[in-house]
Amino acid sequence: MALCTPDWLLERIALGELHPEALAAARVRLEREPDGRERLARLAADSERTLTDHPPEAVAAEVARRERLARARADAARGPGRQDWQGLALGVPVVASLVLLFLSAPREDVEPSLFPQARIELLETAGIKGDARLLLYRQGVGLGAPELLTDHAPAHAGDLLQVSYLAGGRRHGVVVSVDGRGAVTLHFPASPVGATALKPGGAVSLAHSYELDDAPAFERFFFVTSDAPLDVGAVLEAARLLARQPGEAGTHPLPLPDTLAQTSFTLEKVP
Repeated sequence: MALCTPDWLLERIALGELHPEALAAARVRLEREPDGRERLARLAADSERTLTDHPPEAVAAEVARRERLARARADAARGPGRQDWQGLALGVPVVASLVLLFLSAPREDVEPSLFPQARIELLETAGIKGDARLLLYRQGVGLGAPELLTDHAPAHAGDLLQVSYLAGGRRHGVVVSVDGRGAVTLHFPASPVGATALKPGGAVSLAHSYELDDAPAFERFFFVTSDAPLDVGAVLEAARLLARQPGEAGTHPLPLPDTLAQTSFTLEKVP
C-alpha cells in the first residue's frame, strides 16, 4: 500500500516552506500519489475560504485586544519594588505571525503512520498513564524516516521538527517554545483564540511542522496542561516574562499557578 503525504507536510509543500531539495522531493512524491494534485487543489481552495471568513484585519484587531488585556493584567499585578516588565507588547512581527497562525486553521491528526519506526517507539511510550509530555521528531534527510529526539538533544538551524503530545489523561493543553534570543512561539492551539482541548489516547501530531532558526543556545518547548480550559494569552504572557530572563529561560519553569501542570523539552542549539 502506497504511503500518503501527511496533511502537515502537504501544507508545507503548498507554502513552499521546505528547503529546495526537500521541497523538490516532496513534490515528486506527491505527483505520484493517485489524488496528490487534487489534495493540493483542495488545500488551496480551503485557504481561500479561510481568508474570506477571517479577514486579516479582524484577526489583527483581536490580537491587539488581547495584547492590551495582557498589558493591563501585568500592570495590575506589578507592585511597588517589583521589576518593571516593559516591552510586553507583542510587536508587529509577532502580531503578523499570530495572524498567519490563525488563518492557517490547522487540524490535529493522530501521529501519522507514514513513519513506521517512529510509530513503534510511540506505541512503547504512549501507554504510561498520567504522563502528559511532548515528543519531538527531526525530519530525516531527503524526507527519510524521522528521528525521535531525546530531551537536550543537539539541534541545528534549519532542522525541520514535528511536535506531538501525549495528553496523559489531561483534558486541555497549550504548547509554546522559547529560544535563545527570547522569542516566543505558540504551537498549540494554532492561535491565541483557539480551543485548548486535547485528544486523549496515543500521541497526537500538531498539524504544523516547525523549522528551527539560527537563534543561539537552545529552543525550549513547554507543555502546559489542565483539566479545565486554559487561557492561552496567560501562558504566552508567562513565556514572554521568562524569555526576558536569559539566565533562567533555559532552566526555570514558566511563572504560572501551581494548579497548572507543565513539562518542558529542550533542544541544545549547536553551530
